[in-house]
Amino acid sequence: MPVVLVHGFWHGSWCWSLVSEQLAGHGVQSVAVDLDGHGLKGSAPRSHGARPFDATAFATEPSAVARLTATAAATDLVERLRVIGSGQPCLVVAHSMGGVIATAAAELAPELVGGLLYVSAFAPVAGVPAAHYNTYPENAGEKITKLIAADPAEVGAVRIDTRDPDRHDEIKDAFYNDVDDRTAHAAIALLQPDAPVGFPAAELTVTEQRYGNIPHSYVVCLRDNVIPPALQYRVIKDIDAVSSSPTTVTELDTSHSPFLSQPAALATTITAALAAT
Repeated sequence: MPVVLVHGFWHGSWCWSLVSEQLAGHGVQSVAVDLDGHGLKGSAPRSHGARPFDATAFATEPSAVARLTATAAATDLVERLRVIGSGQPCLVVAHSMGGVIATAAAELAPELVGGLLYVSAFAPVAGVPAAHYNTYPENAGEKITKLIAADPAEVGAVRIDTRDPDRHDEIKDAFYNDVDDRTAHAAIALLQPDAPVGFPAAELTVTEQRYGNIPHSYVVCLRDNVIPPALQYRVIKDIDAVSSSPTTVTELDTSHSPFLSQPAALATTITAALAAT
């Protein structure tokens, strides 16, 4: 069964390269994909690269990804799964906001999802969008909100300034607090500034007969500054409420990005989830 690796906001398929290498060592076939609005499908506002930099223009320029929806992204992911698995099920591994798209895809085409492994990811299966989880008390201590550089409702994207050297340490602390400086610096340079606001705003409907019958696993990242561990466990509770069997939980003592800080450990966890399916 192939493994399909789904990234989160601002990232792309590139972030899984170290994990894919480790999975190959386990004899596991894996493919990392770019979600709509990310990676090779991404787009940055012109103001982000303009010199001299105009912070006001950056905070107000409409985003090219503003109209992207979770439904469209999930439909695209389903077609990728169909191709990668040749019509047979895949193990889908989803990180962070990629969990929204993977969840929607699993409900759309459960026959193509042999298992779903969340890595510190949102799974809005309780009738509220992922954005609503930010209002929960379990979200206390997150460090991503202060990085947002524009009103999402105005520009149509969750926008961060990835090129501001004065924010470099804050971005590293949020995403990569246990990643070596060289790797973190390279990763920050690859981040794109805009992520589609339509993803966290999506209200998904899942059923026990479709989504709920898929085996679910979850990697809790204990040093996460984007989705605090308490909020991750809140997500797991919601998954279990609509599932036929409990979620298998693995804890890793990592930041929000174990694919960079502990790729071998994450690959071992993925391999175990693959064996369980």
